[in-house]
This record gives sequence, C-alpha cells and structure tokens, in this order.
Amino acid sequence: MKIPARLPSWSVITPFAAWIILAGSLLISGTWYAIVLTAALFGGVLTAVYHAEVVAHRIGEPFGTLLLALAVTLIEVALIVSLMLAGGEATSGLARDTVFAAIMIILNGIIGICLLAGASLHKEQSFSLRGASTSLATLAALAVLTLVLPNFTSTVTGPYYSPSQLTFIAIVSLVLYGTFVLVQTVRHRDYFLPSVATADEDAHAPLPSNKMSWMSAGLLMLCLGAVVLLAKSLAPTLENAVLAAGAPNALVGIIIAIVVLLPEGVAAFRAARANRLQTSINLALGSALASIGLTIPVVAVISLATGWSLTLGIDAKSSVLLLLSLIITSLSLGTGRTTVMQGTIHCVIFAVYLFTTVVP
Repeated sequence: MKIPARLPSWSVITPFAAWIILAGSLLISGTWYAIVLTAALFGGVLTAVYHAEVVAHRIGEPFGTLLLALAVTLIEVALIVSLMLAGGEATSGLARDTVFAAIMIILNGIIGICLLAGASLHKEQSFSLRGASTSLATLAALAVLTLVLPNFTSTVTGPYYSPSQLTFIAIVSLVLYGTFVLVQTVRHRDYFLPSVATADEDAHAPLPSNKMSWMSAGLLMLCLGAVVLLAKSLAPTLENAVLAAGAPNALVGIIIAIVVLLPEGVAAFRAARANRLQTSINLALGSALASIGLTIPVVAVISLATGWSLTLGIDAKSSVLLLLSLIITSLSLGTGRTTVMQGTIHCVIFAVYLFTTVVP
C-alpha cells in the first residue's frame, strides 16, 4: 500500500460526518434517512480499513492485524454489554448468538472469500503453517469450551454453566487468549510474519510519520465506533424488513455481525488479492479469537454480578456446523498452501449456514 505524505481529506472528514449523521438519527427518521445511515455506515467501513492499513504499516506485522482485531472486538463487547444491561435477563443469549455468528462468518465467509479471491488471481498462495496451527488450536479449544460444553455439564441443566463453572471458563478464556497474544507478538512472532518476498516489499515502502500514525489510530477508533452504532441504529429497520420477508429473526443478528466485521473482512480481502494471505489469516483468526477470548469473560462478570443466567450452549444443528467449520478450516490450512478448492469449500459451508438459518 502506498502511503501519502498526508492523510487524504476524505479519510479525515468521513469519521466526523458519520457521527453527525448518527446523531441526526435521534431527530430524523424515515426510509430516506435509513439510506443516508447505510451510506454513512459503508463510508465508515472503507475509511476504517484505510486507517487500519496506515497504522499496520507503521507498527508492522503481526501488531497491525492484532490492533484492528482488538479495536473491533472491544467496541463489539461494549455494544453487547450496553444491550445486555438495557435489556436485562431477556438478552441472556445475546453474547452466545453474537460470538457464534462471528465465528461462522469468519471461518467460512471471510476465510472462504479471501482464499477464493487470492487463488483466482495467484493460483496458489502460501502462509506460515505454524501460525495458522497455533491460532486454530486456540480457537477450537475456546469455541468448544464456551459454546458446546455447557450443553453437557450436569451441575446445572444446560445450556448454562453454574456460577463456579462460569468463573472458571472465564478465567480459562482469558488465559488462552492472553497466551496466544504473547506467542503472536513476543515469543514466536515469526510464526505470524508474511513471506520473505512480501516482507521485503513492505520494508521498502516509506513509513508514515508518527503524527500521521497517531491521527490514523484515533480516526480508526472513531470509524469503528460509528460503524457499530450505525449498525445498531439500523437494526430496527432491518428487523422489520426481515420479518416482512418472513425470514427468522436470527437473520438480523447475522446481518449485524457481518456489518460489524466488515472492516476486518475488507482488509483481509484486499490483503489476499495483494498476495498477502498471511495477513488475511492473521486478521480472520485473530478476530475470531478476540471475539471469544474477550467477550465471554466480560459477559460472565456481568452475569455473576447481576445474578442473571447466561445462556452459552448452542443447539445441535449449530454444534454440527461449528465442529464441521473447525475441522474443514484445520484441513484447508493444514498444508500451508491454498487453492480455489479450499475457498470454494468454505464459501459453500457459509452458504449452508445462511440457508439453514433462513430455512431451519
């Protein structure tokens, strides 16, 4: 990516314009303003991707992809917490539904599209097998412990954990994610670095200044906050449209999760097309890990503090799709090289996930 000497005007104006349009939704309603909100949302997504690439280029890999994953996840967690506190015990399954949707979108939708797009241009792409294996092993452990195991414990009838079990799982989630971040950024950073050819190309590109990097970091947070809140404000309109079409209400959560993950998805897609598949995988799997590793401990604390039962276990159909996704991802990324075949498989599973949500 070529970094200009100064930030383009549109990249500075768009975040503030998105917040102004968002504030306007408190006073203005109607179909035409929903279109304006949608335009602001996608403008925020594209601007967030630009600033994320500026910051990533300055601090290098894998810190850049980790920053974007953490930024999106922290704002997503804040949104979930605010909805839980506002909705009370009726929203006890919100964290589970959001985390499960995020995992399925990332493992099948984002990874599938990235593999397919990258292989379509470059035929075969390579990445670090050690980094992918580390990420997938951590993700599999977190996903099964938080979303599947609650259905089979006997202290409390599922899909719940008892208070002591929930506390233990929250601690385990933090330990696993914290250890992963340590491995990714310190102990074995080389596992997550791009290939030598790509690294050399990036190294010769001029770095943005410190001032420009800090400005981009701040504007990135503004963009991500606007994207999440715009998605929330559009949720009622989206829910009415889904219900009018006769589709299940669960589709609303999936669409909102897709919108929230758009900045990471677009960044991963662009990296794959530029033959930087390592960056795409870092973004995708890092986002899935952050989604579980940070969301579950936070909502567990809220559940324990309020006494609400936290619904964590997913149903049998969702468990099958989750385990299939983990197995297929392990096989697809198990050789360190990918083609259009792996991308097609992931996209097909994602299509099955969407179809069985609409037609359960």
